[in-house]
Amino acid sequence: MIKARIGAGVFGLVALASQVGWAQDVETGEDLYMHYCATCHGIDATGQGPMAGVLLIQPTDLKSLVSEDGVFPTARVVARIDGRDPLVSHGSPMPVYGPYFEGQDTAIKTHEGQPILTSQPIVDLVAYLKTLQKD
Repeated sequence: MIKARIGAGVFGLVALASQVGWAQDVETGEDLYMHYCATCHGIDATGQGPMAGVLLIQPTDLKSLVSEDGVFPTARVVARIDGRDPLVSHGSPMPVYGPYFEGQDTAIKTHEGQPILTSQPIVDLVAYLKTLQKD
């Protein structure tokens, strides 16, 4: 009986520790956005960053990603950031900060509940982008 409780306690701690690693950190996402994305998409995320004027394809207004039915396009956003769905701007793919965003594999769920494997920094960045969406 005591061994079962100890085992369950250890399992519970391991489960809790793994959930912490999968958590979405909006504050970290905001820091990542300001460092990697604001130059093109703007501090206010409307697509009017300082580099927008020299790009062939204007950066997206990241405050209006939610569809008319209120669904955030998680899979599409993850694929754009990690390079699975390359976007051509300024004659070349949107910068994909591969070495930084690689590793630390974790899953993020789409609106439909489908998990997508990506990196923890991208999960955090997506969490931040979700907070920016217009009502």
